[in-house]
Amino acid sequence: MLRACGLLCSSTPITFTPIQLFNPNNTSLHFPTFELSRPVSASTRAPCHFSLVRTRGRCSFTVRSTATQEAVETNSDSKLDLVEVGFLSGVHGLQGEICIKPNTDFPDLRFSKPGRRWLKQQLMGQDKIDEVELVEGRPHPAQKSWILKFRGLDDVDQVRQLVGATLLAEEDDRPELDDGEFYSRDLLGMKVLLKETGQLIGTVANVFDNGGNDLLHVMLDSSMEACNGNAKTNQLVWIPFVDAIVPDVDLERREMYITPPKGLLEVNMRADERSKKERRQLEWKERKKQQKRLIAAKKKLCELEQKHVFDGLRFGEKSQRSLLADHILDVNSTLLQKALQSIEDSSEKRWNVAEEINALRARETECTLNVSREYLSFDACKEKLGDNSSFLQQGKSLLSEGKVSICLVLNDHDDGVSYLQTLFDDEQRFLKEEERSCVPLVVVSPEHAIEDLQNLFQENDYFGFESEKIWFLKEESLPVVCSSPEEPKTHKILMKSPWEILKSPVGSGGVLSVLASHGITDSLSTLGIDYLQVHSIETRSQPQQHYINPMLLGFVSTKGAEIGIQVTEESEFKNWEMIFTLKFLKRLKGKIEFEAVMKMNSHVQMVEKEWIECVPTEPNSFEFRSDIHRVLGECSSPAKICLMNITV
Repeated sequence: MLRACGLLCSSTPITFTPIQLFNPNNTSLHFPTFELSRPVSASTRAPCHFSLVRTRGRCSFTVRSTATQEAVETNSDSKLDLVEVGFLSGVHGLQGEICIKPNTDFPDLRFSKPGRRWLKQQLMGQDKIDEVELVEGRPHPAQKSWILKFRGLDDVDQVRQLVGATLLAEEDDRPELDDGEFYSRDLLGMKVLLKETGQLIGTVANVFDNGGNDLLHVMLDSSMEACNGNAKTNQLVWIPFVDAIVPDVDLERREMYITPPKGLLEVNMRADERSKKERRQLEWKERKKQQKRLIAAKKKLCELEQKHVFDGLRFGEKSQRSLLADHILDVNSTLLQKALQSIEDSSEKRWNVAEEINALRARETECTLNVSREYLSFDACKEKLGDNSSFLQQGKSLLSEGKVSICLVLNDHDDGVSYLQTLFDDEQRFLKEEERSCVPLVVVSPEHAIEDLQNLFQENDYFGFESEKIWFLKEESLPVVCSSPEEPKTHKILMKSPWEILKSPVGSGGVLSVLASHGITDSLSTLGIDYLQVHSIETRSQPQQHYINPMLLGFVSTKGAEIGIQVTEESEFKNWEMIFTLKFLKRLKGKIEFEAVMKMNSHVQMVEKEWIECVPTEPNSFEFRSDIHRVLGECSSPAKICLMNITV
């Protein structure tokens, strides 16, 4: 009987080696070692070194099945072996129910059967596991998730504390498999032998889901002689886990016997040799390319009289010198030059965002709209919205027609990544999952959060977005500079260490620069996008205020404006939402204005060939800031700016 083998989950972690997880030949990719928690979508898989004949989506072999990954935890208190079965993603309703993203191929068993479960949370940097009682569970009608109810948790405030926790179940409570089916954990470490001769080939290192069937990643034995004597230690080969190639599996003796087609092992090893040669060539080309870029970057910094930045390139470990080279390449010299000019203008009256917004509010014009916060939901009542309902419908139409891209800007704080998951799971405040595939997404965040964001999206099937239409961009930052009493008009870049430039984020205005420098505006234009909807995510204020709402979009479109801005009655503008037409952004070309702000920063500098640390007692340096609201002055006419004022 043929079965789709979607790497049914075993009950123990399966660790995949970097790079070779997807395709041993693809050396341009690097993935850290991790535990596979759910199947990888077919669109992201690279082809392997061999092909299997398929007919109307079915393999010509009898496919063996393994079981879904459920990572094992051991509870030190109860001495139980527990498995991770899901991630608590968000609150559901007002009765203490909570949504969970499954991480198991047995959701009915794990979520609908009442009984003991365990919750794993991080408190004070350490994992804490608590026992809970599951009362009931049911599938979510509109999402790939389940809705659970725990005993003793009866209101929203209680279950909100659990969002982000991992649900655990007893490892022993797992279904019996049919003949020909195996848990992945039981295959790891098994010896692989040739059935015909009994020759040892190697041991199973990993199990990988290739869509139609599973693949065994086998570590060759050192005595294995193949490929004209070129077999090397620690070499891995791929073997399809199908009856035609792996006819016998003996779990008791921890052995499996294979009958590989002629040339299968040799093709794997030759491909690995080719990949190494290609990798050397690519590395050499990349080094040459980076050297040219470094020379160009150093030349620009020399023109700005910043030669002292290169001091660290003359000593230190190779990794340290490489870090400094990366920092030099990362400096946007054009922006830095413009920012330095703002120091001379620092004595002038500072630009004030509140004054600009209040001036817009004071207009008596049809381009101003007042809306109560309670009507920001995607499903807001048409009767309550009145005439404004037409703007909501217009915005929804533009989103469904693929005319809008969304840009989310994460500020520098710890819970931004986890908050995104909560936002995506709340269909009252964000697009429904089935409506996201036609909406390109741009995420701008601090550099240290990029990898976590990419992992979050991969683990959640990109939350319904198309992976090819998602960009993760590092926020714009510029070096911190200071001037000396001897040369007040000469500003030197400060060094955090001999091999690190001291930098600070430029603020919300940097989003426009990042979009332009990475060519995002042009890419969106080729996709037929007309509007970019930009949102700031600042969860330290009141996260429930975030609504990715199409009403402002419809308002801007209806009025034929170039910019739309949503503001609240609060005096601070940490949470902001703006709409830009693509035509306006292309005309802007990433142009932003800066302000130089005096700050106190410790740094290092070289004095008489020795590095010394400088700790100031008063402001000693300039950091550069840019506010996205300053772009309002670039609009062709005040009448081209729409303001939506949110009232409480």
